[in-house]
Amino acid sequence: MSIGSKIRSRVFADRMQAELALAGEIAALVRAKPDAVLGLATGRTPVGVYRELVRMHGEERLDFSQVVTFNLDEFEGLAPDHRLSFRRFMQDHLFEGVNLAPENTHLLSGDVASDEAPAHCAEFEERILAAGGIDLQVLGIGLNGHIGFNEPGSGVDSRTRRVALHPVTRASFEESVGAEAPTHALTMGVATILEARAIRVLALGAKKRAIVRRMLEGDVSSDVPATFLRGHGDVRVLLDAEAGA
Repeated sequence: MSIGSKIRSRVFADRMQAELALAGEIAALVRAKPDAVLGLATGRTPVGVYRELVRMHGEERLDFSQVVTFNLDEFEGLAPDHRLSFRRFMQDHLFEGVNLAPENTHLLSGDVASDEAPAHCAEFEERILAAGGIDLQVLGIGLNGHIGFNEPGSGVDSRTRRVALHPVTRASFEESVGAEAPTHALTMGVATILEARAIRVLALGAKKRAIVRRMLEGDVSSDVPATFLRGHGDVRVLLDAEAGA
């Protein structure tokens, strides 16, 4: 699929139906490939997906024992057990509810010193390569078009790195959790994300409607990093009725 081509999208009746569809695809992959490598996202968007995967593990014996995971990003300055860290988020919403081996879960470290970040990020890229690459990458999309924390201005060739967070991103965080947002984060780069064999974008709610339209129909540009997904051969966008209206 060349830059500027169409991304397949599907509008579901409501949030739950979109979540169940994505969870079902992840489960099908894990059953077909027990050692699948999953790229995972955090925040409000994928919570229902993880809830369904936990249910499937408990009620349908969905086995995660050989699955390997890599998370997209992490806030800088937060210890792994901090209540707002993405490691803590993943523990609470997925890891503690399924039989993932702790050594198979990979997240960027929020408490690495800024001068050590380049080496830490390079090591993270090496771990992805050593795992054989990501089979399926789950994404949300920010109100400013970011994927991961690849904020506007991020290039299509960007790799895992330390980034400054955009004011829109920080404001969204503060509205969501009622706490001051960190100023920086570590994130997989756009190029890193595009190396996943399949990418699924979950976008929910009326607030995402405008940016979803720009992702699907607007000019491909670093102004909206999500538009770079149109250069990938296997991207699907799952929308609820409000986001897809």
